[in-house]
Amino acid sequence: MAQKKTGRPPSDDSMTDRIFVRVSKETKEKLDECTQELETSRSDVVRKGIDMVHDSLKK
Repeated sequence: MAQKKTGRPPSDDSMTDRIFVRVSKETKEKLDECTQELETSRSDVVRKGIDMVHDSLKK
């Protein structure tokens, strides 16, 4: 019998690309404030911000 794979199952929206950015201390503090207020990760806040800017460009 084949051994069952362990780990996270594949996602329909797999996030394989990574980006790295440099930010000022002030920007990092703002980001951390957002993560605490929204109870989410830095990555989620950045993704939401990108979506908001992208949506505003379409108007």
